[in-house]
Amino acid sequence: MERYTRNIDTVLGENRVAEGYMKSANDILHRIRELAVQGANDTFTKEDKMIMGTEVNELLNELVSIANAKTPDGTSMFSGDRTRSNAYRVLTGNVPGSTSNVITSVEYRGSINTNSIEVSDGSYVRSGFPGNQVFWAEHQQIISDRNAAEYSAPADTNIRIDNAVINITAGDNIYAIISKINNSDAAVKASLDPVKNSLVLETTTPHEIWMEDSTDGNVLKDLGLITGKGRPPYNVNKDAVKGGGSLFDMIINMRNQLYDGNTLNIGGAGLKGITIAQNNLIGTIARLGSTEERLKKVQERLTYEIPEVQDRNSKETDLDMTKAITDLKMLEYTHKAALQTAGRILQPTLLDFLR
Repeated sequence: MERYTRNIDTVLGENRVAEGYMKSANDILHRIRELAVQGANDTFTKEDKMIMGTEVNELLNELVSIANAKTPDGTSMFSGDRTRSNAYRVLTGNVPGSTSNVITSVEYRGSINTNSIEVSDGSYVRSGFPGNQVFWAEHQQIISDRNAAEYSAPADTNIRIDNAVINITAGDNIYAIISKINNSDAAVKASLDPVKNSLVLETTTPHEIWMEDSTDGNVLKDLGLITGKGRPPYNVNKDAVKGGGSLFDMIINMRNQLYDGNTLNIGGAGLKGITIAQNNLIGTIARLGSTEERLKKVQERLTYEIPEVQDRNSKETDLDMTKAITDLKMLEYTHKAALQTAGRILQPTLLDFLR
């Protein structure tokens, strides 16, 4: 039970550090949203909006720093279990309206793996914060360009979507595969495009889709969703249509629209993207709060149960020293008295010595 207490303390500590970073990121998004609302107003000149764009660019840099934050032991906070390197890689370039190179793309380099920590008998909580979930914005959609109407799986194999393993049986057609994906643990909905008869995947929660074939199969590759090269999420087939972006994509777009002075886009798709990104981040913070409340309840229960169990074990197994000493002394006295009595009764004779 003390192991559970240590586990809870560890998870609570990690969650509080992560929550602090997320709240800082939310404050930055709030400021960017304020600038977007101002930029959507025609009373501001194009020069004013370029100044706003410059501020958004500085805030974007700060957000990348938060996303690449380190834990107290120096490991990456938001990179899943790939903790020895930064969660994100930044690409820079020239953007119209900027006076120097600025961030043009932010790529996730971590993993989607988390750990399950046992906090009471048979009860687990998730530990870890994959950045492509925390700092995502929109639902992602991937549409294959390959007609799958006549597809049939050539052999038994499996595919992996968002770490959910989905078994495919030889002879499965596209409808069977769609059904298996939709019945899996992956937060993804599969469907068939009514025009192209191609496979469509769309997330049910905002995150980036990760897809892999097993080493002995090519189902996703044959269906035109991934290539045979690279690791997720950079193995998506170049001919597939991919939609849905990250928090960073939304901010980069907003900055560029402010640089351009495009009032309509700033107040339309730009502002909508920032709002979606902030809502997703707030939702993540809220879930962390719920987890903390749950862990506190378990912690309170363990605080009560551990002394009770220790006291019960003590009563069952501990030695009563006072009683033990008394009993020992009584045995010693009894033994001594028995020897004295035997000595008086069995007096030695001359015959005993002659023998």
